[in-house]
Amino acid sequence: MEGWARPRRPETLPARLDRRRIYILPTGFGAFVAALLLTMAVGALNYNNNPALLLCLLLVGASLASLLWTQLQLSGLEVRAVHGEPVAAGVPMPLHVHVEAAPGRERRGLRVSIDDSEAPLSLHDAGGETTLALPTVRRGWLSPPRLRISTSRPLGMARAWSWVWPQTRFLVYPAPETGGPPLPEGGGDAAQARLNPSGEDLHHLRDWRAGDAPRTIAWKASARRDALIVREFERPQGDDLTLDWHRLGALDHEWKIRRLARWVDEAERNALRYRLQLPAQPAIGPDRGAAHRHACLRALALLPEAG
Repeated sequence: MEGWARPRRPETLPARLDRRRIYILPTGFGAFVAALLLTMAVGALNYNNNPALLLCLLLVGASLASLLWTQLQLSGLEVRAVHGEPVAAGVPMPLHVHVEAAPGRERRGLRVSIDDSEAPLSLHDAGGETTLALPTVRRGWLSPPRLRISTSRPLGMARAWSWVWPQTRFLVYPAPETGGPPLPEGGGDAAQARLNPSGEDLHHLRDWRAGDAPRTIAWKASARRDALIVREFERPQGDDLTLDWHRLGALDHEWKIRRLARWVDEAERNALRYRLQLPAQPAIGPDRGAAHRHACLRALALLPEAG
């Protein structure tokens, strides 16, 4: 049935749920209640028991009203946006689903599911958001499957659901290599000394500030000036790192990508400036920071397959 349900192809957002794309079927509890009411009706007719027949008809009317109310829980919902955060291949991607609804109708028991992941959806002030875990396997672009929005409220006798198939794609970074050689070292004419608390060479003296370690206080200079003076140290640091594809030799194509991805993460953790050199592309950087890391990992993720 899923193959025949609307929508049958990816759609642009926002997507509004109406009666033509909402499906409803009885739950196990609903089937039990239907069988029970049928038994009551047969017994009431067989024994000509009018009060029992009236009670049965009232319960049937309440059950049918609950079916309509279950359908109305989804009717009018609007999926405004679906976006995912880039992650490394093999790590579940957090998928954020934003839903809005017209005010004036209380909606409860809504759930959003995708593959094997399901999460509740609560609407506050006619809007709500939930997060699902989308499995990732390979680097590159990932198109999400259809989202299923469902509910069994108010009585749990029927389940209504609808599908949303966003026409979008999300970026999956390459999985970084585990282990392997350390970062290459920078060097050359651009090597320079930079301030570093763990350095050994004196750079300059400055006034004391709250939080300075006692070992950095220059006591003789402080005595001459009658104020606390602190020593600033420096440590030589190499030139900006160059993460070069061509220097990885005969390493397998995908392993080159994974190693460079690990080096990018390590350079960021060490607060180093780095450039990424890939085949048939201009160098990226040198720079550092979240935007630079994303640009490098995006370039690695979108490299063509080997061969």
